[in-house]
Amino acid sequence: QVQLVESGGGLVQAGDSLRLSCAASGRTFSTYTMGWFRQAPGKDREFVAAISWSGTRRDYADSVKGRFTISRANAKNTMYLQMNSLKPDDTAVYYCAAAIATYGSSWSGYDYWGQGTQVTVSS
Repeated sequence: QVQLVESGGGLVQAGDSLRLSCAASGRTFSTYTMGWFRQAPGKDREFVAAISWSGTRRDYADSVKGRFTISRANAKNTMYLQMNSLKPDDTAVYYCAAAIATYGSSWSGYDYWGQGTQVTVSS
């Protein structure tokens, strides 16, 4: 079992930055693909970014490419999402997720989820 806890969300203005963190329990964090997803009110959960277990492969949704950066520190069992140039459309609950055996952008491929952290961007 893996427990994931997100932190770092908040209320910011358009153009500001935030860094989300995802702390994981367990000794196998370094073997998991990790991902960030988000869900805005009335919308489906959508992929934001993913990072391979080694950190050598990273993928982003087109909507955040060039503004967001995903990273991980396996020695700290922690993953990050640096979000720059935030827009009101980025407003959502952000979830971190861990995948045991897959890599990708489909939420169904992820096995463990955090409880989410709210990010609100005002215009």
